[in-house]
Amino acid sequence: MSSILSAFHFCRAFSHQRMSLAAYCVLCWRRIGTLIPPPKTTTYWRDIRNIIKFTGSLILGGSLFLTYEVLALKKSLTLDTQVVEREKMKSYIYVNTVSLDKRENYGITYQARKELHKAVRKVLATSAKILRGPFADTFSTVDVEDHECATWLLLRKSQSGDRAARLQAVQEMSETHHWHDYQYRIIAQACDLRTLIGLARSKESDLRFFLPPPPLPSLKEDSSIEEELRQLLASLPQTELDACIQYFTSLALSESSQSLAAQKGGLWCFGGNGLPYAESFGEVPSATVEMFCLEALVKHSEISTHCDKIEANGGLQLLQRLYQLHKDCPKIQRNIMRIIGNMALNEHLHSTIVRSGWVSILAEAMKSHRIMEASHAARTLANLDRETIQEKYQDGVYVLHPQYRTSQPIKADVLFIHGLMGAAFKTWRQQDSEQVLTEKILEDEARYTTCWPKTWLARDCPALRIISVEYDTSLSDWRTRCPVERKSIAFRSNELLRKLRAAGVGDRPVIWVSHSMGGLLVKKMLLEASKKPEMSTLINNTRGIIFYSVPHHGSHLAEYSVNIRYLLFPSLEVKELSKDSPALKTLQDDFLEFAKDKNFQVLNFVETLPTYIGSMIKLHVVPVESADLGIGDLIPVDVDHLNICKPKKKDAFLYQRTLQFICETLAKDLEN
Repeated sequence: MSSILSAFHFCRAFSHQRMSLAAYCVLCWRRIGTLIPPPKTTTYWRDIRNIIKFTGSLILGGSLFLTYEVLALKKSLTLDTQVVEREKMKSYIYVNTVSLDKRENYGITYQARKELHKAVRKVLATSAKILRGPFADTFSTVDVEDHECATWLLLRKSQSGDRAARLQAVQEMSETHHWHDYQYRIIAQACDLRTLIGLARSKESDLRFFLPPPPLPSLKEDSSIEEELRQLLASLPQTELDACIQYFTSLALSESSQSLAAQKGGLWCFGGNGLPYAESFGEVPSATVEMFCLEALVKHSEISTHCDKIEANGGLQLLQRLYQLHKDCPKIQRNIMRIIGNMALNEHLHSTIVRSGWVSILAEAMKSHRIMEASHAARTLANLDRETIQEKYQDGVYVLHPQYRTSQPIKADVLFIHGLMGAAFKTWRQQDSEQVLTEKILEDEARYTTCWPKTWLARDCPALRIISVEYDTSLSDWRTRCPVERKSIAFRSNELLRKLRAAGVGDRPVIWVSHSMGGLLVKKMLLEASKKPEMSTLINNTRGIIFYSVPHHGSHLAEYSVNIRYLLFPSLEVKELSKDSPALKTLQDDFLEFAKDKNFQVLNFVETLPTYIGSMIKLHVVPVESADLGIGDLIPVDVDHLNICKPKKKDAFLYQRTLQFICETLAKDLEN
């Protein structure tokens, strides 16, 4: 044991001596090294190593920071695809938001991230300007994908200061049918008033361009639409009104659904205010009162200051509620459309009409197969569209073609004027319409049409603007819409002449097409226009006139009505059609001389068959001798008075001869 310990101590002493020796050598070498300067190459490589270490640390740290930011951005932009698709279906767009937490707006990290994101946005915006075209600042966003660029570019183009560029952008939008639903919604919310109206007047526009109307305000407690209408009507000025407006207003305010229901129990239809109710004997009383209110509002809406009152008192929303409630009642919808169309004549109300949601309703109505609904919507949108239309279409003036925006240049106008008990659309329908089902109408419009000027003539002569005029007439004062209204042919002609001039009639070559009493109005209008220097263009541009059974020398209907005046109480219009009427004879003599002097082209058609008036009366309304104007061809046709202007089919002689006259008379104008 002692020997082992001795050996251990010896080895330990020896190792200590070796370590001391080694340490002594190292110290000596260090002292020597301090006396001898190191070589320059050693210093050079040492500096390089230090630079590499510093640069590497900086690059590594920056890479880690950039990687973190990229991953953070990716994480913030990565969403569940199903959620994205659901969000795209919603009718709103996204905007950048700022955090409300003030703690996130401080610190070096926040400032660094902010500057980094700003730099990325600038790089992407610059590349977009170079590669994709100029973006506006509002459209320079980080998350615009390639397939979305066209949407934003068209949107910016539609707001350009160049009118041609705006029109082209709207046309391209309307012809686009491959977008996703959310892209249509982006346009719907981001476009301006001008673009939205242009899309509504474009034939191929997708209805997804139009947002649903905003929610309507709730009705007041213990109130109804009927009561709201009466309150709106009562809020309008009641002074300085013509007799007809006063009549409808007082009628609507004095009657209620309860009073009508009580009157239905007796013989109220034979006197007093009950006379107008006879036309709506089987209708629901509340709907009847609503009709009275709407009739009054139609008249009030013809006055600009009253339109302001209607808008200020919530009339646009109330009428919209009534329109949606009575989707199955064309009469109510027609009068509502007339009111909105009249209000659209006032340009300062356009933005209010658009904001209230009416454009989406009108755009849908434009695509309706019902000619009346589509034409009323077309009139209102035309009055709203100040981008492509300078004319204004007042109540009763309807454009049948073109109802949409078109690149087809319009070279001439053809005007259709109906007669007694006629209308702007039904007078010009195809014959035997009652025997044709609606489904067949929709299947083949070329085989049957509810308005041949809109379908057949527009297709055969696309360069024409086709206008149909409507005015109220009646055979008897028993059925007149306004009993205090007594309008002569002279009064109506001046009224229509004023409306037609506002629509730009006379600025192009014109052909007049008239039926029955409508022909007398045309003659009177032209004679009145010849006396006014400002109407000289209308006379100079009138090329020809077509008369369908016009009683130039009087009608048997007037004689029949006068002989039993105690039963029919003939209206003023009917009285003026009697053969011994001095006004009718003067009109015929003056116009014949005037037409010969102006060398108007004239075509006359006349019926040869009697017309059934009701189930018991059979009458030859306009005989051949009365339909002879004295100039132009006179063509007898084997039809009655109602069907003289209703061809049986497109290749029928009645339509083909009419088309031939229009084309030949306007040949030079259509060629230019």
